[in-house]
Parts: sequence; structure tokens; C-alpha cells
Amino acid sequence: MRVLIAAPFVDSRAADLSLAFDLDRLPALGTHRVELPGASVELRVLGASHQVVLDIDGLEWSETVACLPDRAGALPTREQSRVGDLVSRFSARCIRLPPAELAARIRALRRHGEGHPHALVGTFPGSPLAVTAMVVDPAVPLGPPVGWWSWHAYPQTGELVTTRSVLVSQDSAPR
Repeated sequence: MRVLIAAPFVDSRAADLSLAFDLDRLPALGTHRVELPGASVELRVLGASHQVVLDIDGLEWSETVACLPDRAGALPTREQSRVGDLVSRFSARCIRLPPAELAARIRALRRHGEGHPHALVGTFPGSPLAVTAMVVDPAVPLGPPVGWWSWHAYPQTGELVTTRSVLVSQDSAPR
């Protein structure tokens, strides 16, 4: 599903992103709810950032990747968080790409997300390469079937941030 964001793209950069777990819902520019067996996943575009809100058997929890003024520090490459009896595994990667390669990847992301029933792609007026996209992957082999990817494109710096999150049982999480 693609949503055109009414707000203009505001320059940002990957180094401004941070990670927070279990925040309340932040104001969203676009949302999409995905219902899975045993879980409801709400994808939320916050601008050049995202929030995923999970409801698993009445337990609500969130992951937020955003420019949060009260959270200093860079986006971690790996992080874990407890979610009731489960563990969320988060990973992130930022790459710099030449303009033509960044444009090709963004076009592919947009095509993939626009027809995907478990995706939300936020695009911004005035900058066709400014995209925040998320897709729920219901085929996660461990624990409950909940996992998701996100992509944050920063065309002015040539950066593409990719995150991956999965929920697993505590028994399969490293200690």
C-alpha cells in the first residue's frame, strides 16, 4: 500500500535516527494495519522515520526508529528488547549509494510495496526518492510469526537505512 504524505520532505540524515522500544503512539502521517494469526501489526510512517505497534494476545509494544530529540546517540546496529515472554531482535544498516543506484533501489522498493498487502510505503511531495517503507514478513520461522523490514531513504545524503526486526521465543534468543 502506498500513501502520499501531505507534509513536505524535510532534510534529515541517517545519523539523526535513534531507536526506542515501547513508546506510546506518535503522530503518524500514514498507517496500515496487518492482521496475522495471534498478532496485529500497525505500520506507522512518522516522516523520515517509522513506528511499528504490535498487539500480541492483548500485549501492546512498539518499536520506533526516528529522530527523537530526547534520545541521543546513533541508531544501533543490533539491539534486543523483551516483549512479554518474547524477545525482539533488531538490526540496522546504513549504506551510501551513488545517485543512480539509490534511485534504482527506491523505484524497486516503491514497486514492491505498492502491491504488497503487508506493506506501507510513504512518499513525499517534491522528492520522489524520499521514501519511508515497511513490510511485515509473516513467514518468520521462530516464535510467533511476526517480523518486519523498514527502509529510510535520504536522497540529499545518498543514504539508505535498512532495519530488520523479528520476535522470537526467549529460548531461541542469545543470553
